[in-house]
Amino acid sequence: MRLTLPAFLNLLIFCDLLLCHPSFSFSLLAANSEGEQELLVAETNATIVGNASLVRSDEDSFANMIDRALEREFPENEQNEGTDPGSFNNSVAEQQAVLETVARVKSKKNESKEENRSFQFHDVFNLDNENRAEDMPTLIDRKDNVFIISNPKSKYPVLQLDLRLISDLVVVIVSATCGGIAFACAGQPVMTGYLLAGSLIGPGGLSFVSEMVQVETVAQFGVIFLLFALGLEFSTTKLRVVRAVAILGGLLQIFLFMCLSGITASLCGGKSSEGIFVGAFLSMSSTAVVLKFLMERNSVNALHGQVTIGTLILQDCAVGLLFALLPVLGGTSGVLQGVVSMMKSLVILIAFLAVLSILSRTCVPWFLKLMISLSSQTNELYQLASVAFCLLVAWCSDKLGLSLELGSFAAGVMISTTDLGQHTLEQVEPIRNFFAALFLASIGMLIHVQFLWNHVDILLAAVILVIIIKTIVAASVVKGFGYNNKTSLLVGMSLAQIGEFAFVLLSRASNLHLVEGKLYLLLLGTTALSLRI
Repeated sequence: MRLTLPAFLNLLIFCDLLLCHPSFSFSLLAANSEGEQELLVAETNATIVGNASLVRSDEDSFANMIDRALEREFPENEQNEGTDPGSFNNSVAEQQAVLETVARVKSKKNESKEENRSFQFHDVFNLDNENRAEDMPTLIDRKDNVFIISNPKSKYPVLQLDLRLISDLVVVIVSATCGGIAFACAGQPVMTGYLLAGSLIGPGGLSFVSEMVQVETVAQFGVIFLLFALGLEFSTTKLRVVRAVAILGGLLQIFLFMCLSGITASLCGGKSSEGIFVGAFLSMSSTAVVLKFLMERNSVNALHGQVTIGTLILQDCAVGLLFALLPVLGGTSGVLQGVVSMMKSLVILIAFLAVLSILSRTCVPWFLKLMISLSSQTNELYQLASVAFCLLVAWCSDKLGLSLELGSFAAGVMISTTDLGQHTLEQVEPIRNFFAALFLASIGMLIHVQFLWNHVDILLAAVILVIIIKTIVAASVVKGFGYNNKTSLLVGMSLAQIGEFAFVLLSRASNLHLVEGKLYLLLLGTTALSLRI
């Protein structure tokens, strides 16, 4: 049998169809004569034509037309067409980043599944299971800094979920609730329960919280809303009564602490700059802790409460000036440059407060009345607008080099000058209580129970000394302004602890090599323990 070229080509096509379509008629394979071969070629050609018609029919279907239209409208490379300034190649090319070696921590959900593994209490808070979404990847650099990926690269925009952060927030909130309930049943301030709960679940305790930075950042809203509510409750009339002792007395207290510590350091053979920083560090008191304590004791509107709050506000205003002073004490800038920086901060502070004063008389009343008219019976829009106003003013204050605390307090005072101050306070009070508990628990997480226990003797002695000195200095200053002994002593005792913002000052001073490692640990432990007492 002689096989022509057309027949050979048709045979190849037939074999291809046979492999791709097993259901093709096997009876054609039995053809062994020329007539049967012609029949085979004819049926093969017919099959090819039929399949081609089927392909054209599929291509002309409505679903395929939609797919082709979507492909033209949304090409796959469209997401990557724009130049991302934060991309790896651009960051390295523009010398905005340095190449370093990091290690990616693998998820443990697919690792060893021992059947007889002993139960650990930490497993209760472990989110590793087969059905959950993947956690955010974790990276560790050569200095053992741990990083959580904040923006994973994906082909299309998708909703990201950090389950570890959710787990940490659940642990903190539940623990703070349990601690508050326990101390309330014992007749003690719930604030102490929040602090103790935080110390138990933090890195110094049972280590239930993984993402400390993220949790503490969320908890920072507690300070913002605490001071916002304080500004709403604050009476400018009462502030005028105590403004002398609050402003002049507060500045005098900071100055006395810095002078006493600097002189003491010089007499002991230490650095006077280090002593001056310690004085500025010790002069700070905890606005959030003291305010929460005064609220629980219903002493906010009392005379000693007003003097204490006025002094705390002055300390918040002085934070920017103290930050400008640190480079001078650390030797990284000259005295003249430091003085210029402090004067710049003071001018910005005065200008900021002047602008807010003008806005509180013009735009703020109109804005609040507009929100009231647009709000429904639930006041949802008004509540959201109040929170947004607080955060906006606090953000502006921070961008100007001032503190978030000052901006949030100023926002509250601006609204308190209108007729809607009490109404606004009622709307934001639940938010304040929630974030205040979260903040106090996060402060407790900074307290390493094991570290405090190992050095309890020296730290306890340091705390007692700090409390005595701060009480004497503050009470003496208040007494010098003509207040009676009881009011002076109550103010001094209220300001006797070291504020949580001192952690930020201490961290900045450590980066400037202003304090040595041993002194850093001493101040850190003293501050943590003073917040517990």
